[in-house]
Amino acid sequence: MSLFHLIIVALVQGITEFLPISSSAHLILAPMVTGQPDQGPMIDMAVHVGTLFAVLLVFRRDVTEAFFGFFHLLRGHTDRWDARLALFLIIGTIPVVLMGLVFSMLDIMYWMRDPSRALTIIGWTTFIFGILLYIADKFTDQSRVLKQITFKDTVLIGLAQAIALIPGTSRSGITMTAGRFLGLDRTSAARLSMLMAIPTIIAAGALGTKDIIDSGNVQLGIDAVIAAVLSFIAALIAIKLFMRWIASASMTPFVVYRLALGILLLGIAYS
Repeated sequence: MSLFHLIIVALVQGITEFLPISSSAHLILAPMVTGQPDQGPMIDMAVHVGTLFAVLLVFRRDVTEAFFGFFHLLRGHTDRWDARLALFLIIGTIPVVLMGLVFSMLDIMYWMRDPSRALTIIGWTTFIFGILLYIADKFTDQSRVLKQITFKDTVLIGLAQAIALIPGTSRSGITMTAGRFLGLDRTSAARLSMLMAIPTIIAAGALGTKDIIDSGNVQLGIDAVIAAVLSFIAALIAIKLFMRWIASASMTPFVVYRLALGILLLGIAYS
């Protein structure tokens, strides 16, 4: 792959992964817009790994709490917040892992191989879930903080995360939407959304790394490393700016972007 192509893919992934606008949709759309060939699943996985390291760095305190909390959880100390956080992240990850396995075994996403059909699906999911994000952000009680989440909350948010396997839905967008509907304030909803991404990306990244090693393609490995580093830098900047934004402002700009993008895609798909 050319360096230009790697930069585009890394920037798209790094900027959109943790914003509520769907990174998978943008990764699918990037080759269509730039005229570049599809980067393939291994490069997609590499840029996801880059964003993983960014979120680990930004939320290192929460990650450290969850890490040590896991060992407290094994000892049955569920009265501790760090143990509950570890438990909630595990619970929230189970639905998307199970759904991913079902999708893979049954090849449910076969319909995404048709470009025109893919554009239609992405257009509708981008538009519809953008509206849901607006409703959740504007018209729900928003007084709860992260430490007030319950077992039921994480199950529901985990189920929402599983729906994000459909391109255009946005994993971060739908988990933030679910969090807002459950009464979390914007910062808490965003923190939980980003923390829930960690186990999912780790699992997918491990499989992607194995595929690259098994392929024996040295150039592909080099391209993957470059893409991962670039996406790490882009994601680091995007996460910090996003968290600063939602601390004092709403999700409305992201909703407007989703609606505009959805209408554009639907216009292209049905033309």
